[in-house]
Amino acid sequence: MENDILFTIREKMPRMSKSHRKIAQYVLEHYDEAAFDTAAKIGKRIGASESTVVRFAVAIGYAGYPEYQKALGDALRNRLSGVKKLDEQYGQNTQAELIRKAMTSDITNIQKTIENISPTEFEKAINMILDAENVFVVGLLGSKLPAAFLCHYLKLARKNIVLIDSDSAEDIIEKLMNIGENDCLIGISFPEYSEKTVKAMEIACDRKANVIAVTDDEKSPVNMYSVCALYARSNSVSVVNSLVAPMSLINAMAVSVCVKRQDEVGNNISEIKALLDVYKYPEINTTG
Repeated sequence: MENDILFTIREKMPRMSKSHRKIAQYVLEHYDEAAFDTAAKIGKRIGASESTVVRFAVAIGYAGYPEYQKALGDALRNRLSGVKKLDEQYGQNTQAELIRKAMTSDITNIQKTIENISPTEFEKAINMILDAENVFVVGLLGSKLPAAFLCHYLKLARKNIVLIDSDSAEDIIEKLMNIGENDCLIGISFPEYSEKTVKAMEIACDRKANVIAVTDDEKSPVNMYSVCALYARSNSVSVVNSLVAPMSLINAMAVSVCVKRQDEVGNNISEIKALLDVYKYPEINTTG
C-alpha cells in the first residue's frame, strides 16, 4: 500500500502550497468519489480552479490528470479488493481463531506504540494541556470516540475543556472563534483522516494556540499544524482500523494529567458526589 497514490499524497502534503493542500485533504477523505470526478467538478466542490486541480496532479508526480485519475482508481480497487482478501484470509477461521488474531494484532500495536513513543514529546503535550487557559479537543469520523473519552477524564482534572465532534463546519468555527495563544488544541485523527480536523488545527495554529496531534504516523496530514505529536499504531487484521493502541495512549494522557492535578480531581469527584446526593440521582462510580 505504501506505493499507492494516497500514500504519496500524505507524504508530500507538508510541502504543498495552501491550494494544493486543500485538494489533497479532499482527495484523502473522498478518494472514492475523486476517482471518478473530473478536475472541473473537484475544483467546483472545494472552490479551486480546474487548472489548479490539474497542476496538483502534476505536482505529485503524474504526467497529467488522466494518469493521476487512473492511479486513484487503482487505489480504490486495491481497497475494495481488501474486502475480498479479508474473506479469503479469515473466512474459514473459527470464532476462537478470529478472536486470537484480532487481539494479537492489538497487542502488537500497543507494543510498537510503547517502543516508539517519545517520553519528551509526551511530557511536552501534558504540560501544554495543564498550562492552557482553555483546551479544545477535536475528533471526527472514526476518532470521535477517543476524543470524547479524553475530554471526559480531562474534565475531572481541570476546567474549560471543549469537545469538538460536530461534522458541521459552522459548529467547528463557532467553537474555535475565541481560541488564542494561551489555549491548546488537541487534534485526534487516524485513517481515514478528517479534512475538517486538519482545518480546525490550521485555525488554532493561525491564532497562535499550541496544537497537539494524536495520530498514527509522522506523515499524517494533521502534523502540518502541530508543535507536538504523539503516535499510536492503528493497524488491524480487518478493513477497520484498530483504536486499541490509540485509546491506550489517550488513557495514558488522561492518567498523567489527573496524577499532576490530584487535588483538583479529588475536589471535582467530591463535588459530583455531593450533587448526586442533593438531587437524589442513583449513585454512580465517579472514579472508574
